[in-house]
Amino acid sequence: MGTLLLLVFLVLLAAGLPIFLVLGISAGVLTAAEGRPLVGIAQKILDELNSPTLVAVPFFVMAANFMLRGGISKALIDVSNAWLGRLHGGLGVVTVAACMLFAAICGSSVATALAIGTIMIPAMVDKGYARPFALGLVGAAGTLGILIPPSLPLILYGILAEQSIPRLFLAGVVPGLLQALIFALWVMWHARSHGYPRQAAAPRAQFVRVNLIALPALAVPLVIAVGIYGGLVTVTEAAALAALVALAVSLLVYRGFGWGEVFGVVGDSVKNAAVVMLIVATALAFGQWVTESGLPARLVEAMSGLGLTAWQFLLIINVVLLVLGMFLEVASIMLITLPILVPLLGPLGIDPVHFAVVMTINMEIALITPPVGLNLYVIAGVAKAPIGEAIRGTTPFLVLLLLLLAAVTYVPALSLWLPGLVYGR
Repeated sequence: MGTLLLLVFLVLLAAGLPIFLVLGISAGVLTAAEGRPLVGIAQKILDELNSPTLVAVPFFVMAANFMLRGGISKALIDVSNAWLGRLHGGLGVVTVAACMLFAAICGSSVATALAIGTIMIPAMVDKGYARPFALGLVGAAGTLGILIPPSLPLILYGILAEQSIPRLFLAGVVPGLLQALIFALWVMWHARSHGYPRQAAAPRAQFVRVNLIALPALAVPLVIAVGIYGGLVTVTEAAALAALVALAVSLLVYRGFGWGEVFGVVGDSVKNAAVVMLIVATALAFGQWVTESGLPARLVEAMSGLGLTAWQFLLIINVVLLVLGMFLEVASIMLITLPILVPLLGPLGIDPVHFAVVMTINMEIALITPPVGLNLYVIAGVAKAPIGEAIRGTTPFLVLLLLLLAAVTYVPALSLWLPGLVYGR
C-alpha cells in the first residue's frame, strides 16, 4: 500500500493539481482501495474542523492584513530606526528588528517580508546598499514571521500533533531571538567591510516623538503576549483581540485605510484563510488514512530494526524537509509529513515541542529556497528585480539559517528552556 500511496501522490503532484486536491484524492483512492467506507474520512474532517483553536487562523490572517495596509509597519520601522539606526549597517539592523516586531503580531513570513520590504528595500538601496543584499536581508528576516510567536505554522502543528499552542509559541522565542541576533551581527560585519554609511543619531525630540507614535502599534503584540501567557484569553481569543486592536489602530491612529475599505480587507483575509482551511481539511483526510493504515507503526518498527538514534533520525528528516522545501509551500509540507512523523517521535525520545521548532526552521529555509520559495518572489516583486538577484542575496542568510537549524536540532534546550521555565516540564 505504501507503493500505491507514493505512486498516486506523485502522479497527482506531477499533473499540477492544487495540493488540497492531491491530498484529498490520495486519501479517497487509498481508503477505497482498502475497502473502507469514505464516510469515515468525512466524519473525521468534520470533527477536526470543529476546533476552536483552528478559528485563530483567520483572525491572525486578518490582523496581518490590517497591519499590512494600515500603516503599522511604518511605525515599527521608525521606532526601530530611532533605537538602532546609528549602528554600522543601521538600516539593515533596523530591517531585522522591524521584521521581528511585525512577526510578533502577524504570524506570516510572506506578510512580514511584504510589509517591511516595501519600505526598507528602497531605503537601503537609496543609501548605497547593494540591491541583492537588501533583497536577501528582507527575504530572510521576513522568515521570522513563522518562528517568533504567534506563528500560523505552529498553530497548525499544535492542532495536528495535539500539543499546547502557548507552549509551542514560547518554544519559538529563544531560537527567534537568536536568529535575529545572528542576522544583525552579519549585517553589521557586512556593512563595515563594504563601507555602508552610518546614520546620525536622531535628535532627542524626534526620538521621543517616534517612540510615542509607535506605542499603539506595539500594543498589538502586547495584547497577544499578556492575554495568552497571563491566562486571560485562549489563543483564539487572543487572535480575535489582535485583529480588533490592529483594526482600531489602523483606522483611528495611523489611518492607513478608511472605513469604506474595512470589508474589502476582511474579505481578502477570509479568502486567504479559506485556502489554508481547505488544505487543512484534506490533510486531515490524508492523516486519517495514514493512521488507520498502520503506516506509522510499521515505520517505528523499521526504525527500530535499523537501530537509528534520535540524532540520526533528525538528520535524515532535516534533509528530507530541506528537499521538500524546494518544491512545496510551507503548509503543504507540514500537513503532508506530520501525520507520518509525529508518531515516530515518542519511541525515539524526541520532544514534540522541540521537533516543532526544528520543523519551523526548516520551513523558514523553504521560504527562501528556489525554485518555490515564496519570500523570493515577494521581495523580487516589491523591488521589481530579477529573481536571480533575490536568490543571490539570500544565499549568505541561507547558510546562517542552516547553522541555526543545526544548533536548534542538537541543542534542544534552545527551544525547551523557556516553555519549561513558564509551564514546567
